[in-house]
Amino acid sequence: MKRRLALAIAIGIAAPSLAFAHGLVRTDEELIKVLQTAAPAKIVANATIMNTAADGTMKVIQKGTNGWTCMDPGSHHTGEPMCADAAAMAWADAWQNKKPPTAAVGFMYMLNGDSGVSNTDPYDSNTEATPTNNWIQTGPHVMIVGTDAKAMLETYPREAKADPTVPYVMWPGTPYEHLMLPLK
Repeated sequence: MKRRLALAIAIGIAAPSLAFAHGLVRTDEELIKVLQTAAPAKIVANATIMNTAADGTMKVIQKGTNGWTCMDPGSHHTGEPMCADAAAMAWADAWQNKKPPTAAVGFMYMLNGDSGVSNTDPYDSNTEATPTNNWIQTGPHVMIVGTDAKAMLETYPREAKADPTVPYVMWPGTPYEHLMLPLK
């Protein structure tokens, strides 16, 4: 299940940060403080931490030892601090670069929740709900990703207008469908 951490880091460094594009650049100290609320303390303390460099690429500010990577990729309009294992980082790279998703099951923490996103279109660029984008906002949650988890996903709700207070499948019917597990 575990992919090389070096691969995950290379993926993050090569791609321009969405946080940079949305003007969400933080100092290294600010980012570390925010990330300490995104996942359990033991994971963050020993994770690789990446921040946005001046040119918009991701830079390593802390080399980890536990196989996790923490960052605020700014994937939506307000940023979303998260920590992901190596398999989840590879899955996220596939999603962002529109490549086939990875099979390995990965795990992500987003203990600050998210700012909202379409529940049916992985590439919807709206920053708020529209009449057709099936907008959903989930509070603190964890995610299980990877195509090897597909059989497990079949037992969870798959509605476009999902209830974010119970486990549900985000982006159902797309190659990037994954399980959202709310924690509150």
